[in-house]
Amino acid sequence: MNEISRYRSFQFLLLISSICLQSIPAISNDSSSTKKGKQSAAHHTSRSNTGAKVGIILLGLVAVGLFSFFLFKLWQKKKREEQYARLLKLFEEDDELEVELGLRD
Repeated sequence: MNEISRYRSFQFLLLISSICLQSIPAISNDSSSTKKGKQSAAHHTSRSNTGAKVGIILLGLVAVGLFSFFLFKLWQKKKREEQYARLLKLFEEDDELEVELGLRD
């Protein structure tokens, strides 16, 4: 089950990253925005803007991944504590129940 949740988490992360990359207008090949005279300067500026945007997106994806990992570990800890509490409750001695059943006076 743990592998399934990791696979779904990876699929979700891949989906979000592809949506983010689709939304960047600088990645698309828009030849109408560049003029022949200013092509070199515009190309250099576009390339640096694209690199910055890709870097920001990657940083955001890493942050989302770390946050997801933190939430998963928190959920695991909570689940483990609940299971431990159920185990303790199962094996704890209940004096009232023993008295009701007549096992103890």
